[in-house]
Amino acid sequence: MYRIVLGKVSVLSAGALPAALSEQAPQGARRARWLAGRVLLSHALSPLPDIIYGEQGKPAFSADTPLWFNLSHSGDDIALLLSDEGEVGCDIEVVRPRDNWQTLANTVFSLGEHAEVEAERPEQQLAAFWRIWTRKEAIVKQRGGSAWQIVSVDSTALTSSLSVSQCQLDALSLAVCTPTPFTLSADAVQRL
Repeated sequence: MYRIVLGKVSVLSAGALPAALSEQAPQGARRARWLAGRVLLSHALSPLPDIIYGEQGKPAFSADTPLWFNLSHSGDDIALLLSDEGEVGCDIEVVRPRDNWQTLANTVFSLGEHAEVEAERPEQQLAAFWRIWTRKEAIVKQRGGSAWQIVSVDSTALTSSLSVSQCQLDALSLAVCTPTPFTLSADAVQRL
């Protein structure tokens, strides 16, 4: 089972959470995203299992809960991928202009990923950049790695042990990396 839920940080961060959980929220710029993620998880699972953190800081449920999840946010949008199949990763990005996207692509994209961008019409190349970026991030996050490892990921040359799927929802690029085959589509996404 895979479940994908999208929401808005501004709405979810104002949602109700148990006081003990709210007290764990970091202060500062990350607070609203952290709260939104916990509220999104609480909507998906009640009661919310205990959350622990891996070596690279990836949140996960404790070993006695046979569920895996990953959260991602971009702008005011937040995505949750929940699974009972094994470790998962997801990434969401608002498809937006980025002045240095070609320089960034030259730094972190593989030859196959560059070919994918170049195959697009010029007006579609920025969307292709974000499509590839979200796939790469989802793979890194599935592995529990950090953003610094994105350069070592080639989203066009995957092993059969992982499934990566991507779709565009309006101005959002969403990608998931799962341990078993799964095809992401707009119909598979629940919106809160």
